[in-house]
Amino acid sequence: MEEMFHKKSEAMRRLVEAAEEAHLKHEFDADLQPAIVNGVYWSESLNKVFVDNFDRDPSLIWQYFGSAKGFFRQYPGIKWEPDENGVIAFDCRNRKWYIQAATSPKDVVILVDVSGSMKGLRLTIAKQTVSSILDTLGDDDFFNIIAYNEELHYVEPCLNGTLVQADRTNKEHFREHLDKLFAKGIGMLDIALNEAFNILSDFNHTGQGSICSQAIMLITDGAVDTYDTIFAKYNWPERKVRIFTYLIGREAAFADNLKWMACANKGFFTQISTLADVQENVMEYLHVLSRPKVIDQEHDVVWTEAYIDSTLPQAQKLADDQGLVLMTTVAMPVFSKQNETRSKGILLGVVGTDVPVKELLKTIPKYKLGIHGYAFAITNNGYILTHPELRPLYEEGKKRRKPNYSSVDLSEVEWEDRDDVLRNAMVNRKTGKFSMEVKKTVDKGKRVLVMTNDYYYTDIKGTPFSLGVALSRGHGKYFFRGNVTIEEGLHDLEHPDVSLADEWSYCNTDLHPEHRHLSQLEAIKLYLKGKEPLLQCDKELIQEVLFDAVVSAPIEAYWTSLALNKSENSDKGVEVAFLGTRTGLSRINLFVGAEQLTNQDFLKAGDKENIFNADHFPLWYRRAAEQIPGSFVYSIPFSTGIVNKSNVVTASTSIQLLDERKSPVVAAVGIQMKLEFFQRKFWTASRQCASLDGKCSISCDDETVNCYLIDNNGFILVSEDYTQTGDFFGEVEGAVMNKLLTMGSFKRITLYDYQAMCRANKDSSDGASGLLDPYNAFLAAVKWIMTELVLFLVEFNLCSWWHSDMTAKAQKLKQTLEPCDTEYPAFVSERTIKETSGNIACEDCSKSFVIQQIPSSNLFMVVVDSSCLCESVTPITMAPIEIRYNESLKCERLKAQKIRRRPESCHGFHPEENARECGGAPSLQARRLLTLLPLFLMLFSR
Repeated sequence: MEEMFHKKSEAMRRLVEAAEEAHLKHEFDADLQPAIVNGVYWSESLNKVFVDNFDRDPSLIWQYFGSAKGFFRQYPGIKWEPDENGVIAFDCRNRKWYIQAATSPKDVVILVDVSGSMKGLRLTIAKQTVSSILDTLGDDDFFNIIAYNEELHYVEPCLNGTLVQADRTNKEHFREHLDKLFAKGIGMLDIALNEAFNILSDFNHTGQGSICSQAIMLITDGAVDTYDTIFAKYNWPERKVRIFTYLIGREAAFADNLKWMACANKGFFTQISTLADVQENVMEYLHVLSRPKVIDQEHDVVWTEAYIDSTLPQAQKLADDQGLVLMTTVAMPVFSKQNETRSKGILLGVVGTDVPVKELLKTIPKYKLGIHGYAFAITNNGYILTHPELRPLYEEGKKRRKPNYSSVDLSEVEWEDRDDVLRNAMVNRKTGKFSMEVKKTVDKGKRVLVMTNDYYYTDIKGTPFSLGVALSRGHGKYFFRGNVTIEEGLHDLEHPDVSLADEWSYCNTDLHPEHRHLSQLEAIKLYLKGKEPLLQCDKELIQEVLFDAVVSAPIEAYWTSLALNKSENSDKGVEVAFLGTRTGLSRINLFVGAEQLTNQDFLKAGDKENIFNADHFPLWYRRAAEQIPGSFVYSIPFSTGIVNKSNVVTASTSIQLLDERKSPVVAAVGIQMKLEFFQRKFWTASRQCASLDGKCSISCDDETVNCYLIDNNGFILVSEDYTQTGDFFGEVEGAVMNKLLTMGSFKRITLYDYQAMCRANKDSSDGASGLLDPYNAFLAAVKWIMTELVLFLVEFNLCSWWHSDMTAKAQKLKQTLEPCDTEYPAFVSERTIKETSGNIACEDCSKSFVIQQIPSSNLFMVVVDSSCLCESVTPITMAPIEIRYNESLKCERLKAQKIRRRPESCHGFHPEENARECGGAPSLQARRLLTLLPLFLMLFSR
């Protein structure tokens, strides 16, 4: 695995060397204006390196160079498509990979002036500026926002006097609180500066935060003083805290004071006159923070957290073709090597490449992890890079991303580890072992498997990641080895019904271009025939695949005989038979035509839960492995809709090799049949009695009883009321289910979902959100310009009067889905109870029932007295309940900071740094051109 990561890093080093060399040798043409065009020319030399890198490693899906000037060169090149508003708004410089590579971690205090002079559009611009600054902060950064007039107002009062990690959840929380800001009173900047310096100093002494760069961002429409006494007290002569000042509005009366503050504290000054100016001006501070790294000439390799690439249309097509594609980006900064500009620390840009997370999983042999085993990886912040329980999307089928999918903590999926022992050990890059009992949900979270996992973990050298492997006790410890000849194995692999797990790595087909079109099965055949000597394959795995192919071949003849014997399946109730082995080999036999299958998706590539993939074995295989050897697991597949209604039943059983010492599960076999066929068989069997005359004293046909067939998780497979099929038994017979729980026949297991989405009512006329919308922002700008024309530059607050009145809207509640935590139950039968009965005392009657296990299965027949309704007992449901946190607990959760490991590299300052270039106030027209140029040249560079 470390070799794989090293290869990606080396590809980036080649790009960095090529870019810096090209820039050094390029003869800059003074006639090419602006300088951005020069950059487009000298960076053309990267195209050859892009191609060379791809030839060496075709898993490099995208390679790119993001220029500090705003253009973006990418391989392979594409045609960029505008959004629904006709705009291409992509700017590489506010992407996480760019910011992370260009700068070091930072602690930031944002000061926002909310005095009376900030009313109207100025406050709107200020809020947008804060929001844009938040966009540039990442998981390794810490921040807080303080609004000030004659008093200090923490935007989140709960976080008074501290900083919080700049993860997505926290940033969105602060954005919502920005809505509550309004302008009044007098601005007392000295109070705000004192508070900001004290926070940074105190937080630094706690040992938390970045322990690297520190900055104060000042957003105001003016300052009456330079406040040099405050800077002398807290920041001079070291000047460890940089001051970045943003002058809001067109007036330049206080520009000198604000620029002096920035220049005297190694920061940068800029003026923001319109909403269109915000993005470009905010980005200026990143160039300043990158100077020390550039002067040090430290090409730190950075890796981002996992994300779904949806920026490019080609990436979306890839997701449509292959399913969800999680990426991580490896990036490196590119510096100017010219000696005359060394002290200026000129960052040329950042090179990067996207690495599909599934490439990481390919390096881990799934077949050695056992049936329930899996690999996972986390970042230095404890966030999941890859884990089978990570669910980035919601509303299945629509592929909508959850807002916080990239910052799901390991403790939110391995939640049984309440003390974070596993998480903290991995974050601290330790190597070791940890064990605990876990409750793993399967089948869309409806069922639960209780098992004990042994976790093995270590760090991945050269990255901020740590790797873990979970092995379930009873599986994965022993591995059966077989031996057959290559000729025998090849013969049985040729069968058309044989397939292999596409996401497993039997052979490495990525190394050589001529192999990249091969499927894994095709590659194995060529490898065994000796026709492709350059193919690198897992010899041990292939040997076991050959063995499985040979020993499982006779089942094909058995299936064929069943198909020919019409009396066995005369009504074609059984539609599919299937087998899977521990090596990812599958055999499938259809008893009906493919077009006649009731469940058209079963065992197809899109049916991820029922096929072998990089994360897990098929669901029918995993559930069968947890049953007593020789018994069948029956279930009705759960649909993705709100109501679960299925027309098929799946049955499977495990195949175990039994001896005195160990008994590994080597395969599972099963069938899928029509639900109507299965139910008819049950009703026929229920009418057969052992009495001499064959008559039953009582049967399921009697009106006095209700008969049910339920599985070991309490779901109904057969009921006299067909509409109840697939429902949870407790919803239909709450009194009986409650009694079964009391008697111990079933047990309730409480589960938690920290990746849930809950419905919430929101005001659709959200003031600040509307202001940040492009249309409303444009409208606000037009209003402001028109007001200024009318007033002929006379200072008056008609602008704010017009703005505030015109944005008043009717309040309207809108229902949305938002991230939340939920608690919900699952139910499991007690294996030792074969038969039991009971009576339930209801209000005016007694309800009796009997439950009996069906031999060699996970099924129970339940007969219930229907004459006593027992309506006073509340049904038992599996509906999740949102965990609501009161204000005190919300505050504690905000303050609580889990253990994290800060990046090893820090470039906060450099003694040779030239801090004299600290900003100015270009004209409005020039600023607008700067805003549009990156978008234009992004297209040009294609």
